Amino acid sequence: MNEDNLKKRRLALRNLVVMAFADGSLGEREVNLVADRCADLGLNELDLQQAVEFGLRDEAVLELPSDKEQRGELLADLIRMMAADGILDESEKRLFALTAVRMELTDKEVDEIISRTLENHRNPKHP
Repeated sequence: MNEDNLKKRRLALRNLVVMAFADGSLGEREVNLVADRCADLGLNELDLQQAVEFGLRDEAVLELPSDKEQRGELLADLIRMMAADGILDESEKRLFALTAVRMELTDKEVDEIISRTLENHRNPKHP
């Protein structure tokens, strides 16, 4: 994995951790989702530890990727994290909405990402 790709993957994991902490707590389902996503991204335990340490900082914020496809992936990750504990907290909703606005996505684009994410969650692809 080249250095640029590694940075992008670490950024994705850090962003997921920031959303996980948005409601002020980190539940078991959220921990499992973060750990699973870490493995999916091909990252290791040290990367996970560093992402959690980042998420615990007072200055932890979402960092938007420049690539549009990565932005869609970020929103999908955020949606999955918001739903992980079964409670859509107001702070999570605000963070998601602010992120979509900062990405300059249209309502239609956001709706498509939400629909696609929920559909993939209901009907996961099997290799």
